[in-house]
Parts: sequence; C-alpha cells; structure tokens
Amino acid sequence: MQIDPELPVMAEMVLERFRAENGKITSAESCTGGLIMALLTSIAGSSDVVERGFVTYSNEAKHELIGVSEESLESVGAVSMEVAAQMAQGALERSNATASVAVTGIAGPGGGTEDKPVGLVFIAVANKIEEGAFAEEFRFGDLSRDEIRNETVKMAFEMLLAYGLQAEEQ
Repeated sequence: MQIDPELPVMAEMVLERFRAENGKITSAESCTGGLIMALLTSIAGSSDVVERGFVTYSNEAKHELIGVSEESLESVGAVSMEVAAQMAQGALERSNATASVAVTGIAGPGGGTEDKPVGLVFIAVANKIEEGAFAEEFRFGDLSRDEIRNETVKMAFEMLLAYGLQAEEQ
C-alpha cells in the first residue's frame, strides 16, 4: 500500500487538536479497512486520543458491531449517505469517544456500477454534543485503489477537524 506522505502529518494534526480539547476519537471504516486508525496509532502517544476503531467491511459487521439497520443496507446499500451517518452514530454510541468518523465507498478497481462508480465514497462525522451526523459524498474518480483510500483518509481527517471538535463559540 502506497501511503500519501501528507497523511501522517495530517494524523499528527488531528491528534494535537483533539488532545488540546481532551477529545477522543473512534472510527467505523469500510473501504479504508482500518487505515484511519493505523495512521493515528502509528504516532507515539496517540492512546490519549484514540479510543477504538471498528473495521466493518461486511454488511453483517456494520449491522452487528455498530447497529446499521438491515433495512438501510438492503434499501440504499452500504455505500450511501444514510449508512455512513448510521456508521458514525453507531460507532460513537458504542464507544467512549467524543467524536467518530465513518467511511464507506467503492475503492476499486472493480465493484463499481453506473449508479455507484469506483471512487464514490461517503464520509460521516458525529460528536457527543450534536445530534445526528454530518455526512458528505465524494467522487474521487477512477483512481487506483491506494489513491482512493488515501483521498478518503485525507477527507476523513479534514472532516474530523471541522465537525468533530466542539470549541465553544459565542
């Protein structure tokens, strides 16, 4: 696996920002297969921020481990905004974290369809303060598997920083 050299730098930034706010992170990963947590935990001292991670590659794992509804998995499919949001909420509810990030998508090179092409990824972030999850759709295009996974992690880190932290604004 080729890892974008920017990702460890971003992981360090995520850890520093969450550490400064006494935040804890959990993840629910499908198309990245644990890469988010691997990058975060490759940094010494990450245990004060990283709470746990769920690799939920199969639909069964999404349902059994983090409570994604079987109805959603059947009606809209695992690669959907709805499932990404349920993954983020489920991981948060089943952890002691203050924020969660969830990713689901089609990393390729196969598996894409006209409606859900290779490079389609949904990322969601949930936190303990706000109800629900913030979810976004990304279309990275027909890149290599490694490139899609790298881009997914990059956006997941950016979304954690944008929506996972709860600095009081008044």
